[in-house]
Amino acid sequence: MARYIGPKSKIARKFGEPIFGADKVLEKKNYPPGHHGLARKRKKVSEYGTQLSEKQKAKSTYGVLEKQFHRTFEEAARMGGITGENLLKLLECRLDNVVYRLGLAPTRAGARQLVSHRHITVNGEVVNVPSYSLKIGDVVSVREKSKSMESIQESLAGRRNRYSWLEWDGSSMTGKFMAKPEREDIPENIKEQLIVELYSK
Repeated sequence: MARYIGPKSKIARKFGEPIFGADKVLEKKNYPPGHHGLARKRKKVSEYGTQLSEKQKAKSTYGVLEKQFHRTFEEAARMGGITGENLLKLLECRLDNVVYRLGLAPTRAGARQLVSHRHITVNGEVVNVPSYSLKIGDVVSVREKSKSMESIQESLAGRRNRYSWLEWDGSSMTGKFMAKPEREDIPENIKEQLIVELYSK
C-alpha cells in the first residue's frame, strides 16, 4: 500500500502551514527547508509553480499519492458542477479522513493506521482500505475489541471539532456519514481552483 513515509516537518515547512497538525519545528523555522530556504521565500514563483504547489499541498494534506490523486480528479471532473469542490468532497469521503474528522485519531496518518490495522468497521463489516469511499448513510464504528485502545481514548478526550455532515455517538463510538460536506464546511486552506487550472493545461 503506497504512502508517504518521509519527514513531515519538512513538507509542512515547504508550504508554511501545519498541514499534518501542530508542529514545533514549523513554529521555530517558519521558512522553506534547505540551505537557501530564506532566500527562496523571497523569490517570485511562476503561475505554474503556484498551481503545482497547491496540488502538492492537497496531496500531502489528505495523504494521497500522485496516481490516486489524478484518478480522484478525473472522477470529480465527470461529476458535473464545480470540479474543484467535487475534488475536495471526494477526498473528504475517504474512510481515513472520516475517521480523523470523527476524532478517533489526532492525524490523518493515525486514522490511516487504524483503518489498515482493522480497528474500524463500516456498516458492521471490517474495512482495512483507507481510500474506501463512504456513501451517505454509512455507519463508521470502532471494533468492539479496539474500543479500549489508549490511542483512541486519548484522541477522543481531546476531540474538539464537530462537523455538520457527521453524526457522532460517543456511547457506542459510532459515527454516521450524513452528507458530503459543502465547500464552506471544509476547513482546509486549499485553493482548489488552482489545481483545476493545473490539470487543464
